Amino acid sequence: MASASEAPKEVLEADQEWKNGKEPTRQAKWWYATFHSVTAMIGAGVLSLPYAMVYLGWGPGTMVLSISWCMTLNTMWQMIQLHECIPGTRFDRYIDLGRHAFGEKLGPWIVLPQQLIVQVGCDIVYMVTGGKCMKKFMEMACVNCVEVRQSYWILIFGSIHLFLSQLPNFNSVAGVSLAAAVMSLSYSTIAWVGSLSHGRIQNVSYAYKETSVQDSMFRVFNALGQISFAFAGHAVILEIQATIPSTPEKPSKVPMWKGAVGAYIINAICYFPVALIGYWAFGQAVEDNVLLNLKRPAWLIASANLMVVVHVIGSYQVYAMPVFDMLERIMRKRFNFPDGFLLRFITRTAYVAFTIFVGVTFPFFGDLLGFFGGFGFAPTSYFLPSVMWLVMKKPKRYSGSWFINWASILIGVFIMLASTVGGLRNIIADASTYTFYA
Repeated sequence: MASASEAPKEVLEADQEWKNGKEPTRQAKWWYATFHSVTAMIGAGVLSLPYAMVYLGWGPGTMVLSISWCMTLNTMWQMIQLHECIPGTRFDRYIDLGRHAFGEKLGPWIVLPQQLIVQVGCDIVYMVTGGKCMKKFMEMACVNCVEVRQSYWILIFGSIHLFLSQLPNFNSVAGVSLAAAVMSLSYSTIAWVGSLSHGRIQNVSYAYKETSVQDSMFRVFNALGQISFAFAGHAVILEIQATIPSTPEKPSKVPMWKGAVGAYIINAICYFPVALIGYWAFGQAVEDNVLLNLKRPAWLIASANLMVVVHVIGSYQVYAMPVFDMLERIMRKRFNFPDGFLLRFITRTAYVAFTIFVGVTFPFFGDLLGFFGGFGFAPTSYFLPSVMWLVMKKPKRYSGSWFINWASILIGVFIMLASTVGGLRNIIADASTYTFYA
């Protein structure tokens, strides 16, 4: 492992690129961090939180959601603090921090696969979600129009990213990210206000569904996976912080933490009302997308679907930017490819085309992500930052910090295993319903 005062060679080289001007200027403000983080964290998965409550119930469901919010806020704080834990050096990427914590050889193998599962997996899910919501919007807005297959809508949605992906860095997609953050707050508000105005359905039931003990256990595991998916923003948090200027007098961790707290406040405003009011209104009859329970007014539901489209456009770009950066660095180092538009065009177009292909071919990819995501979402957001904190900061044994970090690790590992098992069970149970190129 790297010493506490010396960063790995790759990290120093990456940091020097910033100083030499080979990377975009660090000029972002704290509010950039807020809406980038909101865009990364709050996805269309917020609409499935009431459905997760069905299998967890009032007490456990509220507790799991609250603990997840607190735990992931703590691990985000840890990552922000570790970003400049060595004076004069900034760990601008998750993999850089992993190299320092676990060593130059072991670090990438621990961090990179999990980070890529989150980033690439989310981009594919957003590709499918964007296509589905565009299709739903058009069906509601134009009832007499000829129905178009979902695959074509995914292609249309993907074509938008063929253009947006040419924007060079996080700062250049700030406007897109801001619009996405506003849309996430808007459709979340529609979901909980619509549920509140709808009121409780007749004979609403909050009892657990009558199924076998085995089925109930797997459903609970899957519900934990749905909640962990809602806190997936840590995979890009260091890359976001890398865009903020830093000096010894004004380190980047101050505005970044301010932005992160703002993002988590918005997160709470979205998550808790949707989960609790949606479950209050419909009980165990709630759909896996609470908007499906709100059939009227049609224009409002159509608007919410369009808002989801705008949001996932921004979310796709936020998760794709670190992948673009990694691909371009590989092309420069291994193939001596020169910097410039051609490099950006080839790598980014190829990546977008790949996510379009997977999204069109496997429109049920969301179910697969429940399985694979268990290896990515829980580690990157729940416990990997705590492991790094223990390795790098070495808090005193049996101190408050030591207990909190070990509690995060144990809970995070359990959520990882549970969501993976639940996702695998869903794949087996639903395999007969899957259709390619739907």
